[in-house]
Amino acid sequence: MVSPSLLSGCAVVTAAALVVYVRSFAPPASARSPGRPQTPLSPSLAAPPAAATYGAGLDQDDLMSHDLCIAVDGSDGVVGRVSKREAHAWGPDAPRGVLHRAFSVFLFDGAGRMLLTRRSADKITFPGVWTNACCSHPLHGRSPSEVDDPVSDYPEFPGTKAGAVRKLAHELGIREGEVPPAALRFLRRFHYWAADTVTYGSSPPWGEHEVDYIFFAQCAGAGPELAPDPAEVAEWRYVTRDELRGLLADDGNGMLWSPWFRGILERGGFAWWEDLEAAVGEGSPYCADAIHYFDAPPEHRAEYNLLTHDRQTGVWVAQRAPPVPQGAAVTAQPTSPEERHGHGRRARKIFARAATPTILRSLLVLQ
Repeated sequence: MVSPSLLSGCAVVTAAALVVYVRSFAPPASARSPGRPQTPLSPSLAAPPAAATYGAGLDQDDLMSHDLCIAVDGSDGVVGRVSKREAHAWGPDAPRGVLHRAFSVFLFDGAGRMLLTRRSADKITFPGVWTNACCSHPLHGRSPSEVDDPVSDYPEFPGTKAGAVRKLAHELGIREGEVPPAALRFLRRFHYWAADTVTYGSSPPWGEHEVDYIFFAQCAGAGPELAPDPAEVAEWRYVTRDELRGLLADDGNGMLWSPWFRGILERGGFAWWEDLEAAVGEGSPYCADAIHYFDAPPEHRAEYNLLTHDRQTGVWVAQRAPPVPQGAAVTAQPTSPEERHGHGRRARKIFARAATPTILRSLLVLQ
């Protein structure tokens, strides 16, 4: 049954991801431009709308330096900003990168089927894996602001929703108004980490460490019209719960899955889907402000992920410097390489020890 409210739009839930801010490890150049073969696209794919401005003229490598992720502490408090490249660069000196915010949008059609997407082979982190409709990051420097206060903005999180709408347009070509912010229903936050060992082997230069905001949204009929960007999405399909369970259980189908998608499904996702009308409705009984933590599954642990590491590894110690405030101080995007990587002469370096006590990390904090 489709709620009457769906006749004019959708109802969505987001997942916010943890991003880590500081690092001293730089991945090799070969990892920055993976050069993997292109994957054949679904015949239903089309070019994204020409009017889309975010990411215009930038490839995946450019976006790694251009996007400024929101670094957070273990309570999801904002502690700084960090390039997408720095946040996701992993190695022995940065075994979980930098904890940052993310979101995961789960999109359903009027029949209650879930939209699955397969990440493009061009993606630098976790290319070619199947996952939920859209997974990305709210950013510093956007207008309207995408930087939420984890306490006062709960449960609406307008900034994170703005980022989700931006990426639904960028990745899937969903036109403005088809999945409005009001349609996105926030349910939970998950703090998780996972090394991209499936792509890069036992010592990968990339991984994910996020506080992931989960949004569910249901749209009427066949769902919004999709025109995915092939640099972002290789394939897409709608599935029922039983179909997805079968795909996940079939080890011989050659399908790879994102670790965050599996983790979310195993920790409430399937149950929320089973009660979808309540999940996406006003006053959803599944909405909660607690941050749920889970470790990477064994297949997504790098050789440098040690038993001595814990949930504070890769999390910046917030008390060493004040949070970056919302407002004018973070509205301008860096335009030059110097500003992107060092924030020009406006930045100063301070030093703090991460959870791994022997690692000294250089942090950039705005003055």
